[in-house]
Amino acid sequence: MKGQQHSHVFGQDVPREGERRTLTVVVITAVTMAVEIAAGLAFGSMALLADGLHMGSHASALFISVFAYRYTRRHAADPGFAFGTGKVNELAAFASAVLLVVFALFMGFESVRRLVSPVTIRFDLAILVAVLGLLVNGACLFVLRVRERGRREYDRPAHGGHDDHDDHNLVSAYIHVLADALTSVLAIGALLAGRYAGLVWLDPLMGIVGALLIANWSRGLLGLSAGVLLDRQAPAPVRNAVRTAIEGHGDDRIADLHIWSVGPGIRAAEIVVVSSAPEDPARYRERLPRDLGLVHVTIEVRMSAPDSGR
Repeated sequence: MKGQQHSHVFGQDVPREGERRTLTVVVITAVTMAVEIAAGLAFGSMALLADGLHMGSHASALFISVFAYRYTRRHAADPGFAFGTGKVNELAAFASAVLLVVFALFMGFESVRRLVSPVTIRFDLAILVAVLGLLVNGACLFVLRVRERGRREYDRPAHGGHDDHDDHNLVSAYIHVLADALTSVLAIGALLAGRYAGLVWLDPLMGIVGALLIANWSRGLLGLSAGVLLDRQAPAPVRNAVRTAIEGHGDDRIADLHIWSVGPGIRAAEIVVVSSAPEDPARYRERLPRDLGLVHVTIEVRMSAPDSGR
């Protein structure tokens, strides 16, 4: 009956702390972008203008994260989403990771070009811009700080609780700001070396190093978010915990098991149990550990085939 229909909201309608933190960072980044672009146009500084436009690219990427949080909440109860809107965050994380790859490729290409064909660098102004960018990014990293409660990957509350590392949308925003901060650190070191030691070639070389590190971070985020979007099986400890709970009684045996993520820290499962003395599916559901984040469980029970006597 309609009144007994299972809800698929799974707490996705509740504002997450990551949303507030990401929105704060978007505001900080946007204000800094506006100031740098205005100053660059007013003072004729290409360095300030370029850094302002660079800030704008990251603000756009961070806005994707904010949009995903809002969309997830507002459509959490939409029956058109089979398992809720939890994967909207993963889609945003995947998109942000792709933008990071594009940023790394552009950064690497531009660095190689400048290594082959050096350009004149206004060191004092460039160092000032890099320091300003680092200070802003440092403040944003503090706001976004991704926290881990130190629990095992499969040790999750069943409803609503999850570590920041489960929220790949927040992680993607953090990596964007971290990449920007890394770029500023490498730039400051290279510019100081060029200004006082004449090592001008260090500036494009550090750009290449930064591009490689950012590409590596984005590769990890792509793997995590794509795994959720493609319904990758839950980690072995999670599957083993379910098997242990079900198969520890009589001759009950799991013939088929699928566990996948449907949102940050929450999972769905389909379990086929075979037994010579099958119980009601509700009894098997009661055996499942409550700290695996299993919010949607479908259990099929089958009678095992008679012993052939061999």
